[in-house]
Amino acid sequence: MKKFRKVLDGLTTSSPGGTLGSPSYSSAAGTPTASTPREIDVQETLVSENFQLCKTVRHGFPYQPTALAFDPVQKIVAIGSRTGGVRILGRPGVDCYCHHETTAAVLQLQFLINEGALVTACADDTLHLWNLRQRRPAILHSLKFNRERITFCHLPFQSKWLYVGTERGNTHIVNIESFVLSGYVIMWNKAIELCTKTHPGPVVHLSDSPKDEGKLLIGFESGTVVQWDLRMKKVDFRIYYDEAIHSVSWHHEGKQFMCSHSDGSLTLWNQRNTARPFQITFPHGKIQKDGRKESCKPILKVEYKTSRNSEPFVIFSGGLSYDKAGRRPTLTIMHGKAITVLEMDHPIVEFMVLCETPYNNEVQEPYAVVVLLEKDFIVVDLTQSNFPIFENPYPMDIHESPVTCTAYFADCPPDIIPILYSIGAKHKKTGFSQKEWPITGGTWNVGSQTYPEIIITGHADGSIKFWDASAITLQMLYKLKTSKVFEKPKPGEVRGGDLVEEDPYAVQMVSWCPQSRIFCVVGISAHIILYRFSKYEANTPIVSLEVRLQCDTEEVLSPSETENQPCSPEPGSHSPVQASPGSGASEGVKDSIPCLKVKERPVRVPPGYQAELVVQLLWVDGEPPGQITSLDINSAYGLLAFGNSNGLAVVDYLQKTLLLCLSTLDLYGAADPYQRLTRSPRKNRQSTSDFCMRGLSSFYSDSKKRIRTSYQSLTELSDNQQSVDMERSKSPTSDHVNGHCTSPTSQPCSAGKPRIPIGPEGSRLARRGPGRPPFRKAQSAACMEISLPVSHTEGSRENSFSRSRSSSVSSIDRETKEAVTTLQFGESYGRKGDAQPTPCLWVGTSLGVVLLIPMSVPTEEEERLEEPVTIGPGGAVLLMKGSILRLAFLDLAGAIIPGPHEVWRDPNGPEDPDRPRRRKLINFSPWSSQDGCAEGHLAVVCSERQAKVLLMPSQACLFVHNITESSFVLRADVVTACNSVCLACFCANGHIMTLSLPSLRPLMDVNYLPMTDMRIARTFCFTNGGQALYLSSPTEVQRITFSQDMCENLQEMLGELFTPIETPEVQNRGFLKGFFGGNAQNLDREELFGEASAGKASRSLAQHIPGQVGMEGMKAAAGGVVGDLARARIALDERGQRLGELEDRTAHMMTSAETFSKHAHELMLKCKDKKWYQF
Repeated sequence: MKKFRKVLDGLTTSSPGGTLGSPSYSSAAGTPTASTPREIDVQETLVSENFQLCKTVRHGFPYQPTALAFDPVQKIVAIGSRTGGVRILGRPGVDCYCHHETTAAVLQLQFLINEGALVTACADDTLHLWNLRQRRPAILHSLKFNRERITFCHLPFQSKWLYVGTERGNTHIVNIESFVLSGYVIMWNKAIELCTKTHPGPVVHLSDSPKDEGKLLIGFESGTVVQWDLRMKKVDFRIYYDEAIHSVSWHHEGKQFMCSHSDGSLTLWNQRNTARPFQITFPHGKIQKDGRKESCKPILKVEYKTSRNSEPFVIFSGGLSYDKAGRRPTLTIMHGKAITVLEMDHPIVEFMVLCETPYNNEVQEPYAVVVLLEKDFIVVDLTQSNFPIFENPYPMDIHESPVTCTAYFADCPPDIIPILYSIGAKHKKTGFSQKEWPITGGTWNVGSQTYPEIIITGHADGSIKFWDASAITLQMLYKLKTSKVFEKPKPGEVRGGDLVEEDPYAVQMVSWCPQSRIFCVVGISAHIILYRFSKYEANTPIVSLEVRLQCDTEEVLSPSETENQPCSPEPGSHSPVQASPGSGASEGVKDSIPCLKVKERPVRVPPGYQAELVVQLLWVDGEPPGQITSLDINSAYGLLAFGNSNGLAVVDYLQKTLLLCLSTLDLYGAADPYQRLTRSPRKNRQSTSDFCMRGLSSFYSDSKKRIRTSYQSLTELSDNQQSVDMERSKSPTSDHVNGHCTSPTSQPCSAGKPRIPIGPEGSRLARRGPGRPPFRKAQSAACMEISLPVSHTEGSRENSFSRSRSSSVSSIDRETKEAVTTLQFGESYGRKGDAQPTPCLWVGTSLGVVLLIPMSVPTEEEERLEEPVTIGPGGAVLLMKGSILRLAFLDLAGAIIPGPHEVWRDPNGPEDPDRPRRRKLINFSPWSSQDGCAEGHLAVVCSERQAKVLLMPSQACLFVHNITESSFVLRADVVTACNSVCLACFCANGHIMTLSLPSLRPLMDVNYLPMTDMRIARTFCFTNGGQALYLSSPTEVQRITFSQDMCENLQEMLGELFTPIETPEVQNRGFLKGFFGGNAQNLDREELFGEASAGKASRSLAQHIPGQVGMEGMKAAAGGVVGDLARARIALDERGQRLGELEDRTAHMMTSAETFSKHAHELMLKCKDKKWYQF
């Protein structure tokens, strides 16, 4: 009866709508667990209609590029990739990403010059026509070839007929307006001589003659070049060369053309004599002592461009000799007798010469070369003799060193971006061309809803980059190198404490306070660097603090009978963690030594972020320090807290002292929610290289098996599967679940077969977690993998991981050190009976336990620098399913309580005797915004499986919501969206969810992307304004939004790709050149290729697929882009005629009005002297 009465009480006290009185029982909201001790009134304004998920913009270098195109009139460039993506770039701010439905590689790109359209040819033998006259490009038509493979495409300027070469050597013609094949086909057996016994190979080149549009030049791979007369349907001439052809380029007069070959040679052919080449050159081939030419690499592409006031330009890639191994890829520029070789850092994918005119029969006047490399994009200035490169305005160097972590901050202080930019501008590279960036197409305006946003990326080389992400753009502000804090080892010197052989400074996580400008970096070598910002140069020593944080006890855990009621711990012996550095290491055993050596002498540092304190974890008794899994810093308290799989440490960075250093077990005191059993003493010490990092989220039933999806690393890995797995297990930037990668909150486990004896003692040793192993190579977040369990056998489970943790947290066989997974400083209530909030540290662990540690921090500046900070005994507050991911505080009105912080002051600024510099603290008390209401606040706790809302100081659980049962949450954060607050979650199954606060009502659940790549899990992060980002590829950052308001305003924030520009007129070549055949002959392609004369193509050859782009796209598809342009011109002429007729009618009306006015005036004069009776 008592239970029934409680249920009735809960039902009667529930409040309707979004107002939260006592908790309501609803299937759409979080389930309340107890009645509230007093009413709280929160008006929730968020509804499902406020949320919509969409991609906003993609930054960075296109991953694995394959193709390049340029529109010389619109001045925009397109880059195709191996995964089917297309990036279109114009002026800074004009950056568009579009993707084919399939992931087939883009082979070739062709702009419809000055018509706002783009043709893509993909590896699945499909042609696509994209409409660029809208902010989000869409496919108008597709044409799928069924029996032949596409190898080359060519679209003449101002033509609606596309030439398509195939692997069989045939050439087909496609109508761009209707996107159907013409019946006109150039078969390979008609192009070559009948006596030829071999197939000429695939078509590698197609181009129309500058002299006559009716002549089509066809290049075959075998070395055969044919000029086909389109009108007469016959061959004008054939050229046979012994070496394979890679590319062909015309002279603008149409009398000569140049070919590049596989032997590193360039051949120049004259149409008057096609029996042999007019000139053969080996640009990089030297004559050896025996008189023979040395062999050279193929010249993959050549461009032959003319200039009025100078010699022609011959630009090509490749062609170097084979004699020197390891030579870098080159681009060669031959201008007259001068030969300039430009060495590139990466292999050349494609290049294009930018010219002043779009017509191929005019003097080209080249002014720049766009070079697409495998990992870079550069533009060379041809107008200067030293050929400098232009400064790239796009953020193409995100992957300069592999990205290992990201952080996203929206609505930053408005003064932080100009300060970072002014300091970062002093360290920019020099030597760029002084001319403007030549790719200036499109238009872009800053949207109305813009606010300061900053993205921070950490890299494998220890560098940190600050990016201005305001108004959906990205621009580098400032770069910080953390490696400068440490001594570089001398050549041949190997430090005994090193954990990694390469990339020992790789960044694992960052913590930044924009208000105080305090910045913390966690490195892979178990170190933390604290930076302060200063506008002045400094020469100060760096304080080093060494922490001995290692737990020697290995406990087997069994949960208590009730989930939320802690039981007393069973008596057991465990050694406390020693917090002070040891005296040294015994011979042969590493002990009390850090992984890196901090510079001892004062270091001269430029303005910007300057290192003040370095905290390093030490080796203990031959074991490496554990991986740091959590970090939080509070500038108002002057405290830094961090944790790992061994325990928790708190550092006073103002006094440079260690305040707390305890194992996780010691944090509980008498409030331990688990029964802990001791194990037998270790008889021998295991090699840490036998273990790998294990994730905390392997909660899957035995009826599931693993699906492992690997992604190629940016770094070379061995082909041997065993060595590949070993390298992955040694990666410092990847964590593992079930022997493979998983959630970033990780703890040690044994990988593969443990080298331990079988037996009771061995079973206990199998559960031990020895800490972080020595890693071999620091890989980026871009090269991680994850194993998602789906169903598996017992044998495969035993081979992949040593022990599994069930979702009910009920396994007694769990190994395991309890890692500290999240930390949060804030004003809260350390005990249930507290009347006033005090500084507290909230601690979340990998076992789902939330601990609360009260502190006493002196408030006066003099006392704060002299008196110690006292830390009171903590206790367990809550027990949840899965590892704790996020802690946040709300006031009783449902608004976020910002953490207290210090107002920034320059530590190296000049002293003002009249106004002494003092610490200014901003403290947001939980009850300060309540206007006299009772004290208290709400605490939001999110784990890998559920979320809870607590009422403080009573610690009563108001609401609980089970987020997922079949997967686990990877990232969670309390963010603002639509002028309110919500809990945003990203799960391993790819779902993005939002929950209302504090009622935890589900508002949005979208299956965004399958979680198959650990790179996404490690770099995904939410921020205010309903935004998020992640590393979509090793070189690109994808930004998304789940706010309906931003989705609606996104169109005006994006740039326009197409702008109406009048096509340049053809130059007047003069009477003499026209008289002697200099002018190009026009071709009526419609008459040749149309259905009336050429007939229809075979339906089985290709299949037409209309694009799904809505009504406007279907109308455009019906007429085609070229047809639209023609109709627009006709409509313009008609409008001009109507305007002329209107002008004539207006003039006639003015004449009539003047006549009427004249007659009226005469009538007035005639009648003005008459009396009324005279009328």
